Amino acid sequence: MKRIFMLMGLGAVLCHSSCQSKKEEKEEQTKFVVTSPIKMDTAITKDYVCQIRSIRHIELRAQERGYLQKIFVDEGQFVKEGQLLFQIMPKLYEAELQKAQAEADFASIEYQNTKSLADSNIVAPNELAMAKAKFDKAKAELALRKVHLQFTEIRAPFDGIIDRFHVRQGSLVDEGDLLTELSDNSKMWVYYNVPEAEYLDYKANLKKDSLTKVDLLMANNQLFDYPGRVETIEADFNNETGNIAFRATFPNPKGLLRHGETGNIQMETPFKNAMIIPQKATFEVLEKKYVYVLDKEDKIQSREIKIAAELPHIFIIESGLSVNDKILLEGIRLVKENEKIEYKLESPKHVISHLELYAE
Repeated sequence: MKRIFMLMGLGAVLCHSSCQSKKEEKEEQTKFVVTSPIKMDTAITKDYVCQIRSIRHIELRAQERGYLQKIFVDEGQFVKEGQLLFQIMPKLYEAELQKAQAEADFASIEYQNTKSLADSNIVAPNELAMAKAKFDKAKAELALRKVHLQFTEIRAPFDGIIDRFHVRQGSLVDEGDLLTELSDNSKMWVYYNVPEAEYLDYKANLKKDSLTKVDLLMANNQLFDYPGRVETIEADFNNETGNIAFRATFPNPKGLLRHGETGNIQMETPFKNAMIIPQKATFEVLEKKYVYVLDKEDKIQSREIKIAAELPHIFIIESGLSVNDKILLEGIRLVKENEKIEYKLESPKHVISHLELYAE
């Protein structure tokens, strides 16, 4: 009998201990974490789809008609300024040059003879002037034939990379026919479109005579090694899209970038004295953002907020909160409207410092 009473007493003690533990656990679970918004300087990075262009990309066309006699380079080859690329058969132009040379020689002899006669007052000065004019005309024709002969050689106007050939050796080309393209990839122009509101923000934050630094995310999701600078903005907005084109210039010393590539420009927009809260303190109802705010009686009240921008793990607030508000940080799904809660207040600096974000 004594043993039975001892077991009953032990059971009562265990039951009391278990109930006490559950009560403490419940109290611990219902103590929520609360914080406040904080104001600080930060920046957001925005992505813009871009098109990459060579700083010089030109078409090489035939300047004279004839058969393409020789191709001295290959597609994709790097060429130097002045290097011979194509040769159009020059026989006809060489013959025309020889004819013009002969006519110039004849006009020169005729002019010298007439000048000797004019010096002896045998012929009138007008006849000498006509001989001089005929000689000048012959020299001009000779110079023109030399230019036509030079046009049978197509040379590189600058250092660059040869593109695909549009003709083959032996082809008959007419004046103006496209032979290939030449790209100067020493620097690259990268074009991207910016909406009107973001353009206005950019101009408002731009310091006088400064160039904004941007990064290029390539198609393989890797950042290009060298940053670029925004050097120019087009004059007009596109009325259909509401965008305006920016142009950034990137150095390309390794020749990695080529004309026609695509990617994404990453441009930082600074936010001075921005109001920041953690994203996990918000919830969404019908595509609107809300937070739970504690009133003077420590009761939960939902409040709609407007988001100005988004960073990893945080929101920049446009309106709806002040730095003196207390917002529920954790346990959003465990509370109800107008419910009074017990909480532990954590400083916003501590909360923000434990989030993975970029902030200045």
